[in-house]
Amino acid sequence: MATYSAINQEPTEADPMASSTGSLRGRRRGRGKKDTGYPGQATWISSVINLANTILGAGLLAMPSALSKMGIFLGIFVIIWAGMTAGFGLYLQTRCARYLDRGHVSFATLSQLTYPNLSIIFDAAIAIKCFGVAVSYLIIIGDLMPGVVRGFAPGAEDVNFLVDRQFWITAFMLIVIPLSFLRRLDSLKYTSIIALFSIAYLVILVVAHYIKGDTIADRGTVRVFHWSGPISALAAFPVIVFAYTCHQNMFSILNEIADNSHFRTTTVIFAAIGGACSLYILTGITGYLSYGDNIQGNIVSMYPTAVASTIGRLAIVILVMFSYPLQIHPCRASIDACMKWRPRRRNQSEGSPSRNSLMNNTQKPHIPQNREMSDYRFAIVTTVLIILTFITAMMVSSLEKVLAYVGSTGSTTISFILPGLFYYKISDPESPIHQRLVKDEDDEDEFANGQVEGSVTREGYDNRDWRRALLRNGALALSIYGGIVMVVCLVTNTFLVAAAH
Repeated sequence: MATYSAINQEPTEADPMASSTGSLRGRRRGRGKKDTGYPGQATWISSVINLANTILGAGLLAMPSALSKMGIFLGIFVIIWAGMTAGFGLYLQTRCARYLDRGHVSFATLSQLTYPNLSIIFDAAIAIKCFGVAVSYLIIIGDLMPGVVRGFAPGAEDVNFLVDRQFWITAFMLIVIPLSFLRRLDSLKYTSIIALFSIAYLVILVVAHYIKGDTIADRGTVRVFHWSGPISALAAFPVIVFAYTCHQNMFSILNEIADNSHFRTTTVIFAAIGGACSLYILTGITGYLSYGDNIQGNIVSMYPTAVASTIGRLAIVILVMFSYPLQIHPCRASIDACMKWRPRRRNQSEGSPSRNSLMNNTQKPHIPQNREMSDYRFAIVTTVLIILTFITAMMVSSLEKVLAYVGSTGSTTISFILPGLFYYKISDPESPIHQRLVKDEDDEDEFANGQVEGSVTREGYDNRDWRRALLRNGALALSIYGGIVMVVCLVTNTFLVAAAH
């Protein structure tokens, strides 16, 4: 049965309605979240679109190659497994958000509640990961646009700047710079829609070539149940795992969505992860069956030169161009959190900014709110990020090894380790903040069922406590799994892949 040892359940004079049904009704919709006057404006569909666009990227075109290393059967299993673990990490983020005020949910505020002196390390990992991915998007633009120009205008070779990668990186910066200065993630929903149309075209292109059968002459051996070996399979594993990384934008979606109820946020995760998983499987199978073991890393680059394949390359450019701001958004927030970080003293009390006003007759420890950046700081940080990503992309032609290590550390930290550690720590049954949330939920259920306080059966409490304990143990398991994935990916990139080359 749930206990609330750290909470004074008696109403105070300052809050005479604390135990009334009116107070319960006020808390019912938010499921324990305090109403801070921060209404979300994003719709369910725009939240799904932005999350799906964060997930889907150039990794979609690497799925056929991954299946060639693992075989179709094992490859599909790994794609589904990676989607389930990534989705569980997102779900834990929604659970963690229940402990914080609406509009103040972020990795930084959760770090202040759980591991305050380590928050700068967490935010730095997120910033480095997002920065590296943003740079890779600019490099992809520079690599692909000369080929797009040659495909549409074969005589463009005479005009040197039209086939110069640095020119195209500079040109596309004029498009992504205004998008990067948008504060709200929901403002990018229209560009995300365009990017998803590009994804749809690429999927149709891969499926159409498979149905047409114009690649059969170049097809190698097709593996269904057999893999190409443990080293090759391990090399393909990070490609699939990192293809689902979108957790850096989940808290922004939770802050901005209009209906942040448990059901709505869960369906956002299910729709985005489920859609991405379906497209990965479809593209992986049809692309692999088109070329077999002769498949290369980017299947679109293998198709015969034609208008359709040239448009496909342009679709990749459009996709990564509109995905660039989706990396700048969390990178900027993490850098801002690093700049605000201060070490926590041991004797400094800990508590929740979201529950202080809900606790009666208890000490109210202070934790800084996740205040929005000032216009001046917002402009400075964004400008510096854009300049640094631009300079890096202009100077470096390939970031494969760097991104491999950044992905191995940053992606696993964001997707698995942090969501698991945060929820495991914040849901500690002995934590006053957790007990406050549990009491609110129990009161809401009693009100919803037309019952008075104390009328819920012991069996009902026991079942709920069992589910909470199971979820907490699952969070710990996800963190351990993330650590294992990090070690496996780092060993693979450092020793196995290097030795193969």
